[in-house]
Amino acid sequence: MGDAVGLTFQQIQKYERGSNRIGSSRLYEFAKLLDVPVSYFFDEMPSNALSGRPMSGRGRKGFGEAGTPFEQEKDPLVKRETLELMRAYHKIRENRVRKRIFEMIKAVGAASHADALGGSKQRRSAKGG
Repeated sequence: MGDAVGLTFQQIQKYERGSNRIGSSRLYEFAKLLDVPVSYFFDEMPSNALSGRPMSGRGRKGFGEAGTPFEQEKDPLVKRETLELMRAYHKIRENRVRKRIFEMIKAVGAASHADALGGSKQRRSAKGG
């Protein structure tokens, strides 16, 4: 990924760890490279991610550092497993295969989420009824 956008491995690591902030133009480059809209990176952002934090200025904590909403939420986007999955996914050269795997993962995730919600509803109705 770094090669594709003209960054070193170390620079990419700094973005991954949150020690460097990602500017809008760089975010746009990443979105283009990953073939996703820029909004993709904000889809599951916690609603309190920016609460109580100024919008400008240096010296702010990076995403994933202790005390930030991302660390508190245990954001899956900062996990090594997610990074490894993304790297493996983007090594798939056949667009059709990659898209089908993407759709399969979305379907499995949705089904798993629905099952989890269904199980919690059953537990609540058993307690209440």
